[in-house]
Amino acid sequence: MTEEPTPAQADKFYRGKILRLFRGSQGGVVLSATGRETNFAFLHVVMLGDVRKFDDLREGMEVGFDVGWTSHGLQVTVMKVIGS
Repeated sequence: MTEEPTPAQADKFYRGKILRLFRGSQGGVVLSATGRETNFAFLHVVMLGDVRKFDDLREGMEVGFDVGWTSHGLQVTVMKVIGS
């Protein structure tokens, strides 16, 4: 079971927004505050906070996220919608 991050831990997430969502494959792209685009496959993302379902995500939502190396390269592995 994943624990909710403390406020100090929450500051360690990268910040960005959901740039694109692909409903068919349940994936998407997050645009970081520095302008880098990072893909995600919802099935492989640990969701923190109140938003837990892919259908609740919307393009333009602000998110905190972390990344990791996968067989498909660098991907979002943890995500929390900011303000949820």
